[in-house]
Amino acid sequence: MFKLLIPLLLIISTSQLLAQHYVKDTGRQPDKIESVFPYDIAIRTAENDTLNTEQIFKKNDRPTVLLFWLTTCAPCRAEMSAISKKYASWQAEKAFNMYAVSVDWPRNEQRFASMVKQHNWPFPAYHDINREFGKIMPGHLNGLPQVFVLNGEGEIVHHKRKYRPGDEDQLFEVVKNLD
Repeated sequence: MFKLLIPLLLIISTSQLLAQHYVKDTGRQPDKIESVFPYDIAIRTAENDTLNTEQIFKKNDRPTVLLFWLTTCAPCRAEMSAISKKYASWQAEKAFNMYAVSVDWPRNEQRFASMVKQHNWPFPAYHDINREFGKIMPGHLNGLPQVFVLNGEGEIVHHKRKYRPGDEDQLFEVVKNLD
């Protein structure tokens, strides 16, 4: 009996110790999240203001680009940099909405804020503080960066995963071809 008790206690104490280091899911269950644009997800700005996507994602009959990224993702940063360089000329050619949404873990929130302030992207960037977009978007945001293009009615018409130089031009072609 004693031989079984020691390994059992060791397993229990190790499990409790490991559980302290895991991030707990603070988000809602998928069936409790509005899965239609403009959604109803709490997001935070680099200035630490908490907003809701229903308030800030514009439903104005224009195409909308949602770019999901992580602060630790080099291809994400490369794509955002490439888009930033062309964003003003794109907006002059075709009006559209664009939002960059970080799906970082809460422990990276300060890193998110620092990056947004440092890069000063020409489009708004937010942090999905409860990581709820991953619960409702097609593919669950597995593999970043991911870009979704929505038409003026808020329907997803294009979805792309990962980034290679030149992908930003293909993205804008999709946007330009939407009425």
